[in-house]
Amino acid sequence: MPYNKYKGVVNATQAKEIYAQAKLQNMAIPAINVVNTESINAVLAEAKRRDMPVILQFSHGGAKHFGGKSSDDSLDTAVTGAVAGARYIHYISKIYKVPVILHTDHANKKLLPWIDRLLIEGEKYFKHTSRPLFTSHMLDLSAETLQHNLELSAEYFAKFSKINMGIEIELGITGGEEDGIDNSSIDNSLLYTQPEDVFEAYRRLCKIGDNFTIAASFGNVHGVYKPGNVKLSPNILKNCQKYIKEQLGLSSDSAVDFVFHGGSGSEISSIKEAISYGVVKMNIDTDTQWAFWSGVNKFQKQNRDKLQSQIGNDDGADKPNKAYYDPRVWLDCGAVSLSQRVGQAYDDLKL
Repeated sequence: MPYNKYKGVVNATQAKEIYAQAKLQNMAIPAINVVNTESINAVLAEAKRRDMPVILQFSHGGAKHFGGKSSDDSLDTAVTGAVAGARYIHYISKIYKVPVILHTDHANKKLLPWIDRLLIEGEKYFKHTSRPLFTSHMLDLSAETLQHNLELSAEYFAKFSKINMGIEIELGITGGEEDGIDNSSIDNSLLYTQPEDVFEAYRRLCKIGDNFTIAASFGNVHGVYKPGNVKLSPNILKNCQKYIKEQLGLSSDSAVDFVFHGGSGSEISSIKEAISYGVVKMNIDTDTQWAFWSGVNKFQKQNRDKLQSQIGNDDGADKPNKAYYDPRVWLDCGAVSLSQRVGQAYDDLKL
């Protein structure tokens, strides 16, 4: 299945095909958190240049930012922002003509009302278009007991499947801090998922459908840290795949579609090893945030004298500076830098 078979936002069945193709080509798809139209367009531009699929995802905080000050209610704003962002991506991605997996990121138990509201909006969208608004949602119930995590995940997956929408679940806990969730002081043992837990999740979800991914922790940490501070053990994923194959008598060595969380700053060797064990999606947020800022920062450093007032710079006291402080100019510098970082991700995610 060539990637260019699909244009624009895909449904869960099509996403499963894309992940299967990624495995055949020994690669994973970059998943980029977006917060505004500039970040969306920048990521899509690089995906188009590569003629490759891409994953765009909104966190709860990112969705609130996209919604702006649309409501005094935090939940309403997060719902409005996610829906508006999703509809924008549906429309604009057709112009870029690449497959887009549209996803929400890290919804823990307290954020389930957000997912509930998005499901309602997704059902409305599906009724009119026969397509889901989002390709998939992520439930991060890793702080709950395994039993409760899987019970809730299965319940939601059954609802999602009715509109051809997939699910991503988390087993084990991703360390560090992201989007207001701080796991920086979590017990280190919780950062490593056990094969038995992955098997149980796989077994239960397969009863509902096959359009699911699992973020199994193997030492992952959100953010960027000094080399050596994060101890990744991708071999855990290999052990999980082997255990499931043996328990179910499968022919595949990589039955599970794994997700690599906390990809920013990870060693290339660990990324490639994880891909060889069935990782099809890698989340990159911290590095792309820095990439956008670094582009803007470089521009302001190079043009500092022209960014202090509307009129007057080193070229003359009466020279206008509009061509420099115009938001389109410096935002574009950030977008270019972000696109370049996404390009690096595509290079890193190939074996």
